[in-house]
Amino acid sequence: MSDCLTPAGSNSGQEVAQSTLEQQVLDFFAPGGPLAEHDPHYRERSGQRHMALAVARAIVEHDALVVEAGTGVGKTFAYLVPALLAGERALVSTATKTLQDQLFTRDLPYLANLLGLPLRLALLKGRGSYLCLHRLHQARHTVLRSDGALLHTISRIERFAQSTRTGDLSELEGLDERSPAIPLVTSTRDNCIGSTCDHFRQCHVNVARREALAADVVVVNHHLFFADLAVRESGMAELLPSVHTVIFDEAHQLNEIGTQFMGMQLGSGHVLDLCRDLLATGMQSARGLADWQTLARQLEQAARELRLVVGQRPAGTKLRWTESVPDTLNPDEWPGALRALRTALEDAASALDMMSELGPDFVRLHQRATAMQERIDLFQQPCPPDAVRWLDVSAQLRLVQSPLDIAETVRTRMLKRKQLPVQEREPESAWDEPQVIHEVQSEKLHDDHRIKQGRTWIFTSATLGDEPQLRWFTEPCGMQDVATLQVESPFAYATHASVHVPPDLPLPNAPEHPAAVARLVAEAASQIGGRTLVLTTTLRSLRVIGEALRRRFEGGDSIEVLVQGESTKRRLIERFRLGDDEGRLPGCILVASASFWEGVDVPGDGLQLVVIDKLPFPPPQDPLVEARSRRLELEGRSPFRDYFLPETAVMLKQGAGRLIRRENDTGVLIVCDRRLLQMSYGNRLLKALPPMRRLASREELDAALQAMACRHGKD
Repeated sequence: MSDCLTPAGSNSGQEVAQSTLEQQVLDFFAPGGPLAEHDPHYRERSGQRHMALAVARAIVEHDALVVEAGTGVGKTFAYLVPALLAGERALVSTATKTLQDQLFTRDLPYLANLLGLPLRLALLKGRGSYLCLHRLHQARHTVLRSDGALLHTISRIERFAQSTRTGDLSELEGLDERSPAIPLVTSTRDNCIGSTCDHFRQCHVNVARREALAADVVVVNHHLFFADLAVRESGMAELLPSVHTVIFDEAHQLNEIGTQFMGMQLGSGHVLDLCRDLLATGMQSARGLADWQTLARQLEQAARELRLVVGQRPAGTKLRWTESVPDTLNPDEWPGALRALRTALEDAASALDMMSELGPDFVRLHQRATAMQERIDLFQQPCPPDAVRWLDVSAQLRLVQSPLDIAETVRTRMLKRKQLPVQEREPESAWDEPQVIHEVQSEKLHDDHRIKQGRTWIFTSATLGDEPQLRWFTEPCGMQDVATLQVESPFAYATHASVHVPPDLPLPNAPEHPAAVARLVAEAASQIGGRTLVLTTTLRSLRVIGEALRRRFEGGDSIEVLVQGESTKRRLIERFRLGDDEGRLPGCILVASASFWEGVDVPGDGLQLVVIDKLPFPPPQDPLVEARSRRLELEGRSPFRDYFLPETAVMLKQGAGRLIRRENDTGVLIVCDRRLLQMSYGNRLLKALPPMRRLASREELDAALQAMACRHGKD
């Protein structure tokens, strides 16, 4: 960090440094400490204090630590405070831009002020978040005059460009993140022309990177971090070596995000983007020097022919690709279409190569076309044994090759340590506090044999598994030898929350199940005036349940039904949080899937009923799921016990975690899957939930809902 900051201790005495940092942490969280003095609502939480001490110890020992901290522990302050007090440069990575912005604009400035530290903070996002001045100039000449709406958006962005300091497009009020203008005015690694750009010095991406290199604390996201590990392009290669402490919040997403970037993809959308840029650049800067229209038409036709070979498939279909041709595709047509695409790319690359002296745009386009040829060559080779390959089908195609997990990447490129056996031990007396439910310490070897780390790694989330060793997280992330800590939530779930599993609903795979769920939701939500979040496991259930609820409340003014996909996630949650706005608006039912299972934070009375349509088992036909299952079978393990159940437990915990967000919140969770009551694995999944009171009958459910309604004047 800055030279004016004082480290917690000198290098000559690690024990002194550790005790000093731990004491500073204890003082900060003490009843009479800075936090308590500044915040009259602050209450000391032993779990938060314990986690903060564990993080402090890891920082001093240059060690790695995995922490599962239940909702309400206050994990953000528990990792930030020791990291800031240590006086070393830190990097914090999150899974979502929402938390990234919260850390940068709220939590870090607040703590820096309380601690009296003159911190230099930086926020670093991916290229797609920043306005590209070069691409903005091109967009004005690319967009058709007939597209009035898009031209209007481009004009708004041009005005924004005159006033913005950061170029972060999230600052432009009212710009939909799904706007077709965004890819036109932002750069990618493929189309950025680098230092040859006329706007290089004032480039918002480069300015953000320079600020990150000079900052004491840098906030990034997991996508950016792993993108850099994969291609060394985001600026992290220069930043990471100078960082002492790396913290991953929302770490439960690390494996899935990491595998996306450590593999290889080629999408027909990438080819069509190249077509558009090739035609626009060629016609604008080299008209007549090549037949740009024919080259672009050949590329576009080749990409569409490849899509036609696949035929009509439901959106989201994933075709296994274990042989030379993806499953169910014609073995003659697919290779021919792939070769035709490569030929069209080769023709385009040849024409672009001759234009390289005309400007950097042509050089970059040539590199893009060449890189796509190389990816086609890779997909024409057999898939490596430690990876899985599939064809992702929607309106466009994606050819995907992915590792099964990120274990090797984490061990060799991040932690850079040997894999050591795990030993369970009793917590030391000073750490023996009731809210710490499990701690596992990595084996300590003699210094001559132990790999020394120069960097501290902290991985934390509210949900990292359903058993004490947190193997669901540590195994695929290559951290079997890393110390783990579980800190339970301080919330009084037994008195504030209840769970009900309806015993008489149809089985989840029955055609009538979604309609039955919709009827139950309508009856329950009516009792409490909305305040209901419905989480579905499939888009089909989302549509069926959403439509049924719309019909049920159509024409009424008491409850408004919101359905994912009809607006942006941010706007849906904003409307949902408003609730009935003290009687001025209808109450809300929000029906959602996918990303709404986590990251939705509606504290207080705005959300009091969460309904999960069925157990969120991983889709067994998914190629990645199949490959992971086969690997477990080869190891002599049970895919169901060691993969499907832990995955389901974590997802179930994530969904249930939307219900109670603050100490005084109350609510009911309904899981509409009677397998929880009938199957032997049901108890394991129920135990994964917070310790809520069980509502065994419909009468008990109605009583709980009525009690909440009475408290809010809905009776």
